[in-house]
This record gives sequence, structure tokens and C-alpha cells, in this order.
Amino acid sequence: MNKSVEEEAENKWNNRYQEAHYAYGKGPNLFFKEWLYKFEPGAILMPADGEGRNGVFAAQLGWKVTSLDLSIAGKSKALQLAEEKHVALEYIVGDLEQLGFEKESFDAIGLIYAHFAAEKKSLFHKKMDSYLKPGGIIILEAFSKKHLELNNLDPKVGGPKDIDMLFSKAEIAADFENYEPLILEEVEAFLNEGEYHIGKSAIVRFVGRKLY
Repeated sequence: MNKSVEEEAENKWNNRYQEAHYAYGKGPNLFFKEWLYKFEPGAILMPADGEGRNGVFAAQLGWKVTSLDLSIAGKSKALQLAEEKHVALEYIVGDLEQLGFEKESFDAIGLIYAHFAAEKKSLFHKKMDSYLKPGGIIILEAFSKKHLELNNLDPKVGGPKDIDMLFSKAEIAADFENYEPLILEEVEAFLNEGEYHIGKSAIVRFVGRKLY
């Protein structure tokens, strides 16, 4: 990601998260919530955690949370929400490409609408894989390539306008080939998450256990 694109993304999310309300609400993504309950708490990494709704929820369940995002405004809102819910999380502001963690240092990774530049998304997924312990879990929900048509019909549903930033089941299966898939599906669902995820959406959902 070149500097101008990075700065453009940072400015976009800072502007969105500077609004008084929580852009995607304070409650966790429902798919993430449903699946996180199934696993024993450990250390979880939350890339693109925005205003912290999912990271804070994980902390409420006893997970040790490390959240990442480009937005300093997102961090401020996330820490505010954590205080409101009487939990703590570590929140790092920066470009994922420039950040690094110890190999196999997390028990789970939550990728909830973590859309990256087309040329970077598979590389970032491989990077995330290196941070996950064998036996660890990835929980992913994101917009599928079929979502672009729905977005064009109703912009309130949100999501990237670049089809190459969107996902297919085949891409997810290829990026996480060393995983036992607990679920991998492409569905249409009605999102009701704050102001920016509202309406009929085409999404990919994946939960996988790392085999090695």
C-alpha cells in the first residue's frame, strides 16, 4: 500500500469514527458473537477492529484482546467503550503491513469485515496465519463478490466498491488451506449494524481451526 493510499484510508476511518455515535453500533457482529462463545478464552488478535465493538465483546468473555486499526479516532472510541463495559484491551494504531507479532502467539483471530487492498489481502491472511497457534481459530465474516451488486442498489449496506477487495469461498479456502473448516459459506443476510451496515448483503463466513 503506497503512502497516499494509506493516508486516504486513515483519513476516511478517522472521519467516520470522529462522529459522536458508533458507526457500526456498540454490539458485536452476530456471527462473531455466536462462534466466539464456542471456544475457551485465550489471546485473540482483532485486525481492523475500528471502534472496538468486537474486541470489547471478546474481552467481556475473558479473552486477552489485541486490537489493530489505522484510526486513532477508532482507538479513542474503543477505549471509551471498553471503559463503559469495565474491560481492558490493547489497541495498536498502525498499518498492518508495518506491524509484527511473535509467531504462533495467538489462540484466535477475528477478521470481521477486515477488507484490505486487493493486492494485499492474501498476503495479510498469510501473515495472520503465522501469528496463530496450531489448533487456533479464525473467525471471519466479510462481504462477498456478489455484494457489489447489492451495494450499488442500496449504498446503506456498505462495503468496498472495488470487487477485488471482496471475497469468494474459493479465495478463503485457498488462503487458509491448512485449516479444518468448521464452517465456510456464502449467504445473503440482512445486516443491522449501526449506520453503515444496514440492509440485504452478500457475505462470506468462515470459521477454521489451524491444523499445523
